[in-house]
Amino acid sequence: MSNYTIAVAWSGKDALADSDANKVISGADFNTEFTAVQTAVNTKADLNGSASEAFSCTTAAAGTNTTQVATTAFVTAQYAYPIGAIFTTVTAYANSAAVVSAIGGTTWVAFGAGKVLVGLDSGDTDFDTVEETGGAKTDSHTLTTAEIPAHTHTYGKSTTSEAMSIHDITGLRGAADTQTSSTGGGGAHTHDIVQPYIVVYFWKRTA
Repeated sequence: MSNYTIAVAWSGKDALADSDANKVISGADFNTEFTAVQTAVNTKADLNGSASEAFSCTTAAAGTNTTQVATTAFVTAQYAYPIGAIFTTVTAYANSAAVVSAIGGTTWVAFGAGKVLVGLDSGDTDFDTVEETGGAKTDSHTLTTAEIPAHTHTYGKSTTSEAMSIHDITGLRGAADTQTSSTGGGGAHTHDIVQPYIVVYFWKRTA
């Protein structure tokens, strides 16, 4: 776009002698002047607010802080998604270039495959570092005795006189305490611990 600048030295003509041919205002002068006006007007944007009108301007460099017009590319890439931002979408962009074309920036990388995002917690060593990973879909921890729920086992015992006599005699002989049979295999705790989820695409802007 260009600003209008007077093309003919109109005021200079007044200083010329009446006999000077250059003092005369000619049609050529008007043509020169109105051509300059036309050029300036035609390069200006029509700002009547129509949604159908195309308007474009140069995208400012990152970090620019002036009163110039900001393009959508500048606003989206520099402020909505600055370097380090995470872009969440359900659109399957093919690669970084496709994301750049859609929302701006320079370079995007796929991020967080198979993981949910957790806010940083400086007081918890599991969550005190950005991009720290952890957790698992199943728990392979073998339960300790203290972690097993309190429980009892029942077993049958004969109440016949013969059985009672044998039991009593055994007790008098100082035999070890009677125990139930062992149950359980001592394996790892492998139940599903996946939280309710919904799948999306994550992209991280790196440049």
